[in-house]
Amino acid sequence: MIQSESMKTTQNAIKVISFDVEGTMVTTDFSYAIWFETIPQRYAERWGLSFEEATRKIKQEYDSLGDQHIDWYDVQYWFTRFDLGKADIAMEGLQPRVKYYPETKDVLKKLDGKYKLSVASGSPRLFLSHLLRDTAHHFSSIFSSTSDFQQVKTTDFYKNMCRQLQVEPEQVVHVGDHLQFDCLEPASIGIRSYYLDREGKSGDPAAVRDLAEFAETIKSL
Repeated sequence: MIQSESMKTTQNAIKVISFDVEGTMVTTDFSYAIWFETIPQRYAERWGLSFEEATRKIKQEYDSLGDQHIDWYDVQYWFTRFDLGKADIAMEGLQPRVKYYPETKDVLKKLDGKYKLSVASGSPRLFLSHLLRDTAHHFSSIFSSTSDFQQVKTTDFYKNMCRQLQVEPEQVVHVGDHLQFDCLEPASIGIRSYYLDREGKSGDPAAVRDLAEFAETIKSL
């Protein structure tokens, strides 16, 4: 069957806007407080070390696993590995450290209703429950690659996301701050992907500098 151009345009119309979370909508302050303040401090107290020595040992452990490994993202894995107790209790006390980028809430408010908004994050759900506490109502779906699919944000993750959203990849736009996980992986299956480069260090002329610029860019799609 030969499709008319109008039929193709309708079928490929953008239905879902997908957002990464940390470094995209929310600053890394909360995560930094967990990974590089709370965990080293508790480790230092647990094993009788200085904070500096504990931090050095903790970083070595993080690096030895690497961010391609699923356990690297699991905060309870590290709390258990270091015998530090329950991660969720420590995280609740750090809720005030969750900071949104200045334009985030306004952009979500403007796009909500025009598109179906979704989250596609590598952060575990334990993190997302804190990071999205003030904005979760904007999203019809929240996907955590590490919690829901036990993987980083690979092409398989994005395929599963589209399948659950019941859309074709060409009907999805995604934005995030990780070149591989937020741009190359989703783009490889046809998702229109935007690299968020807040500091402009990449030199990529196609990158957007913030979510306000992203929202303006997608108006022409």
